[in-house]
Order: sequence, then C-alpha cells, then structure tokens
Amino acid sequence: MPVLGRLHLVTDTRTGRDPVATVRAALAVAGPQLVVQVRVEDDATDRDAYDLARRVVDLCTPFGATCLVNDRLHVALAAYAAGGHVGALDLPVDAARRVLGPNAVLGATARAPDPARDAVAAGASYLGVGPCYATTTKDGLPEPIGPAGIALVAEAVDVPVIAIGGVTAARVPELLAAGAYGVAVVGAICAAVDPARATTELLAALTRTGAPAC
Repeated sequence: MPVLGRLHLVTDTRTGRDPVATVRAALAVAGPQLVVQVRVEDDATDRDAYDLARRVVDLCTPFGATCLVNDRLHVALAAYAAGGHVGALDLPVDAARRVLGPNAVLGATARAPDPARDAVAAGASYLGVGPCYATTTKDGLPEPIGPAGIALVAEAVDVPVIAIGGVTAARVPELLAAGAYGVAVVGAICAAVDPARATTELLAALTRTGAPAC
C-alpha cells in the first residue's frame, strides 16, 4: 500500500465545476502529497465515473499521487485506481476489502469509536471521519462532530484519521491537534477562485502544524 498523503481532494462534479482542471491545478503544487478521491453524483452513470477516474489516474501517475474511487469499487478496479473509499450505505468494509484485494488502499467512513474500530478490524486502511463542521457540499449529513469527535476516533484506532466536512486551512491546526493525520476537502479547493493557491495554503497548514505519524 502506498504511503497515504495528508491532503485528500474529493472531486466535485456538480454543474459548473471542472474536476479535471481542479485536479490538474492541485497536483501541480501538491504532487505526491495529494490523494484524489473520485466522487461523482449519485445519478452519474458508471461510464461517467469510469471516464473521470481514468483521467484522474492518468493525471496522478506522473506525480506519484494516489487516486481512489468513492463508492463504486468496480470502477476503481477497472480504472486501475490505487483503491477506494466506502461510506455507511456502501458495501461493508470486509466485503469491500475482498473486492479490492489485500494490497489496495481502502478508506471507510466513521464518526464514533466503536464503528471506527470495527472498520479497521474489517480491513480499512484509513478512516474518513466527520463531518467536522457544517457543510453544504453534501446533503443529508449528520450533525458535525467537531475536533472533539475527531479526538475520540483518533484515540480508538491506529490507522490514519482523515478529517472531512467544512475543512478550511484555518481549521487544520485544531484538527491535527485533535489527532487527525490529514484532511479531506471538497469546497476548499473545488470552489476556490485559485485552486492551486488553495491547495498550497492547505498543505502549508498541514506542514506547519505537523500531524501524528501513522
């Protein structure tokens, strides 16, 4: 399994966004420090997801960056991504691990210690934990757990904890202080006027503050 980057960029494929251009801009400044999670809208076809994933894999490869596919593990395999990420309503973690194989990167969503421990025992390589703060990027999310919720999960597991949900560069220090290994963002980069600058600011916050080793 490749070393996991601390900055995760989740693609935004909503109308008006250009995920390929955003990934290209972020990679230019982040290189191998970036993990790109390819996420598409629920009504997107598998072909749409595959086409985007293949383009992102091709962009990531020269930089040594990691590409994962959210939810659609068959697309991850078909596109030669490094792995995938499953949420609460996707395949169970143990089933996802069987699909991807023993060496793939497998992320799982958790927001409390017991589900987090279960996910790691079932084969998760890292955990996406949140939402940390209120966010409008995705509908139907539960209440934010804040840095205190991150701390509870980070203390319970020995895999990287990636904080997600309303994350900005200004909020990175308190998340890392709570035990997060890194952060995942959508709007902080995808909605930025200058995605490259936004990426640089997030990386600077991660580097300046430091993070626990995993």
